[in-house]
Amino acid sequence: MTLRVAVASSDGKFVNQHFGKATKFLIFDIEAEGKFEFVEVRNTAPSCVSYQQHDEEELIDTVDLLKDSRVVVVSQIGPGASQRVIDANMIPLMYPGFIEEALNEISLNLDKFE
Repeated sequence: MTLRVAVASSDGKFVNQHFGKATKFLIFDIEAEGKFEFVEVRNTAPSCVSYQQHDEEELIDTVDLLKDSRVVVVSQIGPGASQRVIDANMIPLMYPGFIEEALNEISLNLDKFE
């Protein structure tokens, strides 16, 4: 089984973007044996317009952009965006730190994300 993961990162090393402020998501596939592979970068417009307010259309577009992912890894995510992600059958995961560490943690717990 392959698990697709979207990671909000501005630099490709750290999970350092809030879901609503992210301008891009890095897409990875994690294989059952724990190996992960970078797939692509997906650019998006930030949906967060101010503190606790978002552009609904941009939020929907971002969720649609990631809908083939099972897990969305971000540094932060608000309750509205989190619910949209969950409603799209994805799991929001807050993990501010190194991308590699987040992917390793997910790969060790693949059964929780199926």
